[in-house]
Amino acid sequence: MPHNHEEKHFKGSATVKDIVIGMSDGLTVPFALAAGLSGAVKDNTIIITAGIAEIIAGSIAMGLGGYLAGKSEADHYESELKREIHEVEVVPEREEQEIRDILSEYGISSETGEKVVKELSTNKQKWVDFMMRFELGLERPDPKRATQSAATIAISYIVGGFIPLSSYFFLSTPQDGLIASIAITLVVLFIFGYIKTKFVGEKPFAGGLRTVLIGALAASAAYLIAKWVGGN
Repeated sequence: MPHNHEEKHFKGSATVKDIVIGMSDGLTVPFALAAGLSGAVKDNTIIITAGIAEIIAGSIAMGLGGYLAGKSEADHYESELKREIHEVEVVPEREEQEIRDILSEYGISSETGEKVVKELSTNKQKWVDFMMRFELGLERPDPKRATQSAATIAISYIVGGFIPLSSYFFLSTPQDGLIASIAITLVVLFIFGYIKTKFVGEKPFAGGLRTVLIGALAASAAYLIAKWVGGN
């Protein structure tokens, strides 16, 4: 009796990667900035103003970086596509041999390989698609990828950035704000690190602790430097 089998693969890896990039920097950089300023100033208004300015600037910079990365990926694909089309038209014999070489790496027999070569050579579009995927290892990027990546990274940075900054809105002194910020941010960093490493199949608890350690080291360094420079 046949069994109904549904393969479930996670398809949002690109979006998750963008969220990870935005959130990790958004949590860590404003956290370190706020901690550093808490060791140098006596007014929460300064910390909040500087923190918001950093979040805005950081989200724009990170979003722009994501856009340029996505655009570069699309441009690279188009460049290689044009080159592959040219090679299929100008040196088809060499490209046919490359198909045979690729198939042999998968253990496909010469007889079967010749049939595949014959079939592909009758359809140039499929032939080029095959070479792009199996020779060059390139998948056609989503044309909206660059814009979506920029927006996802920027929004994730903003969300992450306001977490360590939030306590300074409600508490009266930088020291009180710092204590609350540390507690909130380290918990969020652990949860974020736990989820992030679980997605990639690693040990989530260790990933959570590693993320906490990185954030704590960055904030501690900023705080101690600010205290030293400020002479407090």
